[in-house]
Amino acid sequence: MSSPISYAPARAPLPDHEQKQAALSYLNEAWAEARHDGVDGDCLAQASLFAALAELVGTYGEDPVAKFVEGLAGRVRNGEFSVDIARQ
Repeated sequence: MSSPISYAPARAPLPDHEQKQAALSYLNEAWAEARHDGVDGDCLAQASLFAALAELVGTYGEDPVAKFVEGLAGRVRNGEFSVDIARQ
């Protein structure tokens, strides 16, 4: 008889800011691979936004996510999501 498989994490969970950095790293790798395979950046962005919003709605519900996205326009206009080419 085989023993049950344990899915316990091999180490303690990372702090929130480290999890976000790790997640961004994974996403950057996935984007690079998709772009290498010929997937258009706009398609990637739209699919990523859909997946992200679906995850947030599943976690927090529609109303809180709707309130969150209402504030995105101002954040975009303030340059929060702009990439400074000189820093790359």
